[in-house]
Amino acid sequence: MLPRWSRVINHLSKLGSVRVNNIGDIGKDAIFTSRQSFSKAALAAVAPNDSTGKGLPSKSLVNLDNLFWSKPCSLALALDSPLRIEEPKYEGIRYFMLKLLLFYSKQSKSLRGANVVYRRIIAQVDKPTIYEVFNLERTFKMTFSLLVLHMWLCLRRLKQEGKEGTEFGQYLYEIYNHDVELRVSKAGVNLLLTKWMKELEKIFYGNIVAYDTAMLPEAKPDELQKVLWRNIFSDDGKAEPDDSALRAVKAMTRYVRREVSCFSLTDKEAMFSGNFMFTSLDSVPSGSERR
Repeated sequence: MLPRWSRVINHLSKLGSVRVNNIGDIGKDAIFTSRQSFSKAALAAVAPNDSTGKGLPSKSLVNLDNLFWSKPCSLALALDSPLRIEEPKYEGIRYFMLKLLLFYSKQSKSLRGANVVYRRIIAQVDKPTIYEVFNLERTFKMTFSLLVLHMWLCLRRLKQEGKEGTEFGQYLYEIYNHDVELRVSKAGVNLLLTKWMKELEKIFYGNIVAYDTAMLPEAKPDELQKVLWRNIFSDDGKAEPDDSALRAVKAMTRYVRREVSCFSLTDKEAMFSGNFMFTSLDSVPSGSERR
């Protein structure tokens, strides 16, 4: 029997290009890390501004060994940053009417904030830079895997805010799930849409559990590296990366650990409003030096 991921990919590969969206209790039996080949089955995930869908160079454009050694810092945007998105401020009758319509309710504010957070995630995953830096081919499997990884980074930080963070994470997941459903539907999956969404949901939860497990204090030092290899890099069933791939996997492991530390330094207001940015990969120089 083919693994769930292979069945989903084999089905979607017959359709047009697509870009893949209850956070509750997740059992250990949900862990899923694919080892199957995606090189032929995975379809190209073309970003809105990238109509070519071409693969990337076989070699990374940067010195991977020198990346992501810098000291972690908060990801929150400065108060004067043009990238900030502020809550609209109305006065008079307009404010009164919007208040009656629950525009300023806690739920409405959380939904607006979750939308901004999701846009931050998509912005990081859709940029060609992340594929170039880590020497990744832009396929459906790769884009979906990166999306899940960055969703996990945000959800992990939100859980630190207790019940309020968990509720906010639920809104974020619902936005993500709705986006995935729309994109899969556009690809032509209509009759069996519910089935394939359930399969993608299982993959999502499995990856989330695998990442959480790899970050536990008792986890082996190389556990996260192994999980990233299986979930993102491996497309030919190899249990271990070869020398050429190992540098990229180690670089992404440092990137993920650094983002986790950066998020721990990012304040609650920035997380709930979406006024933060993932570490920019656009400015990574080819001759960057280790600090």
